[in-house]
Amino acid sequence: QVQLVESGGGLVQPGGSLRLSCAVSGSIFNNNLMGWYRQAPGKERELVAVISRDGSTNYAGSVKGRFTVSRNNAWTTVSLQMSTLKPDDTAVYYCYAAFPNRDYWGQGTQVTVSS
Repeated sequence: QVQLVESGGGLVQPGGSLRLSCAVSGSIFNNNLMGWYRQAPGKERELVAVISRDGSTNYAGSVKGRFTVSRNNAWTTVSLQMSTLKPDDTAVYYCYAAFPNRDYWGQGTQVTVSS
């Protein structure tokens, strides 16, 4: 069993920064991909940023250049550094981990960008 627990969400003003972290525990062997998705009210869940075991990354076009995804060498933590935040970034952010047999999700953390 794999558990993902997010932290670091909150309220931030436009133009501000925020860092999300996700602690991964359990049977993490063969974890292929980790990262973040988000879901805004009334919208579908969308990819934000993911990082693979070889270190390659993939970002949504709307966050490229503003967000950075990273993970530690043990693959027990994945983080999302968010800068120059915009009101459109307001959403529940979900940690994500992909394994050969199934995907796992965290419970989500709210990020609100508002003045």
